[in-house]
Amino acid sequence: MAVSRSASVHFSATPADRPVYVIGAGPGGLAAAHALRARGIRAVVLEKADRVGASWRGHYDRLRLHTTRRLSALPGLKIPRKFGRWVARDDVVRYLEKYADHHELEIVTGVEVFRVERAGDGAGWLLHASGGRELTGSAVVVATGYNHTPRLPDWPGRKEYTGELLHAGAYRDAAPYAGRDVLVVGVGNTGAEIAVDLVGGGAARVRLAVRTVPHLVRRSTLGWPAQYSGVLVRRLPVRLVDRLCRIQAKAAVPDLSAQGLPRPDTGLYSRVLEGAVPVQDVGLIDAVRKGKVEIVAAVESFEDGKVALADGSRIEPDAVIAATGYARALEGLVGHLGVLDGRGGPVAHGGRTPVEAPGLYFTGFTNPISGMFREMALDAAKIAKALARHLRTRR
Repeated sequence: MAVSRSASVHFSATPADRPVYVIGAGPGGLAAAHALRARGIRAVVLEKADRVGASWRGHYDRLRLHTTRRLSALPGLKIPRKFGRWVARDDVVRYLEKYADHHELEIVTGVEVFRVERAGDGAGWLLHASGGRELTGSAVVVATGYNHTPRLPDWPGRKEYTGELLHAGAYRDAAPYAGRDVLVVGVGNTGAEIAVDLVGGGAARVRLAVRTVPHLVRRSTLGWPAQYSGVLVRRLPVRLVDRLCRIQAKAAVPDLSAQGLPRPDTGLYSRVLEGAVPVQDVGLIDAVRKGKVEIVAAVESFEDGKVALADGSRIEPDAVIAATGYARALEGLVGHLGVLDGRGGPVAHGGRTPVEAPGLYFTGFTNPISGMFREMALDAAKIAKALARHLRTRR
């Protein structure tokens, strides 16, 4: 079984016993810990929750991986075939639990790391954690997750709004919204899926507020998953991929301009490199085409109990669900080390380490066209290889 210890465990900070600390027991952290252990490097995973896969446990009920089971497995353990091609949320959690046990990973739950800084002797890293703990490690892998902290825009009038307003991170299922008028804000994958879920769950009216028109792709076309195409084209020139995607979209996705979703005027891959992944269709296209999901303008403010939209209209839904994304929330943890870019993400990830911080690695902070789980699996091997070389050089 995985070695799971309570927060009261004593950690040695002596030079002879400085493990690599992995912060976060999600898929990226677990994969990295296994890859390090496979190279004979002791890795201790620190998780602030009481179980592995905490973020996945908190997602909405209907969520499934948008990537195939075969290309979503982490190193050293396949995802069971019985979970199907598109793995459900609860099965992802089961897989992560099994992964930790199967590889006998050393995991300490109930420990939150607040700040990482260089050790006083210059030979490693000092982690400041909950309960006043100070843990010294030979290296650190940050795997706290792409979807860490819910981000709710500071819309004018939001704090005075008395209607029901929640972030998508608090949404679980459509049951509380049956027979109600609901506005979903944001047309990323989360917003699109919640809108479809609300329609299926009996909401009286579902509107989807859109600021930037997304690229819509079929999750699978004639049995060929979109992820496979993403893997094949990832290393091709951006302009070429944009052109190919434009052709494919015209063939596979109907023109929804009349319903308020015109085709984007920017390239799909160009947008991915800017951080905006395409929306995989799990029912949104048909729902919009049939008028079950109404597209409206972006939210500008909240005024007198109503929602003011960018086109000047005012609406008064029964509930507003903000699918407005998450922040990486790395500033307090490592922001003082000069290792973050202008958007709060790490300047280096995978096997590359920031020039200013050798021995500090990041995984799970990109959302590539080829799939996040697949990327974290690749990152794990790269981190283990680079870290082994780093430790040998230091010795």
